Amino acid sequence: MTWQLRLAAARGCSLAFQHGWRHLERSARNVTRWPAFRSVRTSGLIVLVLLGLGAAPAAARAEDWPEFRGPTGQGHSSEHGVPVDWSETRNVVWKTRVPGSGWSSPVVVGGRIWLTAALKERGASLRVLAFDVETGRELVNTEVFRAGHADPLNAKNTLASPTPIVEGNRVYVHFGADGTAALTTSGEIVWKVRLPYDSQHGNGGSPALYKDLLIVSCDGSDNAFVAAIDKATGKIRWKTSRRQPWDQAYTTPLVIRVGDRDEIVSPGAYRAAAYDPESGREIWRVSYADGFSNVPRPVFGHGLVYIATGFQQPLLLAVRADGSGDVTKTHVAWTLRRSAPLTPSPLLVGDELYIVNDGGIASCLDAATGAIHWQQRLGGNFSASPVFADGRIYFLSEEGVTTVIGPGKTFQKVASNTLDGAALASMAVSGQSIFIRTHSHLYRIANK
Repeated sequence: MTWQLRLAAARGCSLAFQHGWRHLERSARNVTRWPAFRSVRTSGLIVLVLLGLGAAPAAARAEDWPEFRGPTGQGHSSEHGVPVDWSETRNVVWKTRVPGSGWSSPVVVGGRIWLTAALKERGASLRVLAFDVETGRELVNTEVFRAGHADPLNAKNTLASPTPIVEGNRVYVHFGADGTAALTTSGEIVWKVRLPYDSQHGNGGSPALYKDLLIVSCDGSDNAFVAAIDKATGKIRWKTSRRQPWDQAYTTPLVIRVGDRDEIVSPGAYRAAAYDPESGREIWRVSYADGFSNVPRPVFGHGLVYIATGFQQPLLLAVRADGSGDVTKTHVAWTLRRSAPLTPSPLLVGDELYIVNDGGIASCLDAATGAIHWQQRLGGNFSASPVFADGRIYFLSEEGVTTVIGPGKTFQKVASNTLDGAALASMAVSGQSIFIRTHSHLYRIANK
């Protein structure tokens, strides 16, 4: 077979790389004109062309969104060509019904969208679901646990609110005290473990990964701790109790790098703490008196961790992350005392920190000083955390309305987009698309 025929056959393997192939074909023809290459074997030339696939257009490779708040855990996407405008009749690639109930946010890896859900079946069937990115077709539907109670413990919560994590061929799911598990991407259960504690409003916080550990925050009124699970076996590697008094919290830990050390920051009731992710040893802690029932995941930048203190005492703290021991009096750089969020996580973009509180007041703050650049009422109520993608910030309300703004020290509204149904889960971004879960459906939104 001539090299041209081999190249044509290889090109037919993937239309997604057609523009890259044309470039490589021209390059290959030029190469054969060079005297030094006239004696190169055909197979070697094919290897050269196939290796050149690494130079295919970046648009052909979607960035995964593998956990709650994306690849960094802080709400950022590097995707371009993300839609700005949509509605039920505009830029909806597909809309598919999701069985049961759940407010876990979608994660997108390897052409699949992963969710969890709770179905009422002799109590509750706690399940892992996967859908095809291209079609919205359901691919995986596996029961992982059964709960004796079928109804959520809070009107705004479900029995399937923590977001899965996907890494390689493993899917990690957490249903709070009802159980934590690992599955293969084909839906087979690898291991299961239960970490009992009494949570007044059910499960909430999502897990985090660190090297070979799956780390969860478990905060109840009877017991409160942070635990690291061996992600290969499900065995508990370490379990560190919170300092007393205990109470409920529903937060997701964040792994950060500070100088030459790694930390896992986990807010709980009345205080947040940073732990050594290898051993569970407490590195530092910051107290906030009456704050409890926390939900927002912290964000990190400029050497500061931004922590929401929760109900009863809703503050936003900027804490220098290089301390040790009790840093309450020494490492709090600034405190926001009004309009702090109870549920949505903060978003750090450059030198500005963006927040929206549950009542719909958005704020832009100087990340270093806490000075307020602007505040704006967006309308509606908010639980979902904001996302930064393609140079814009997306705020999704509980009423299904997404307000799109431009980042900066002045408020710049770009668009307002409405979908049917309630939306408390945070959106995902991958493959020039936005994925939104409402109370009954999953949407893929892209420019059409």
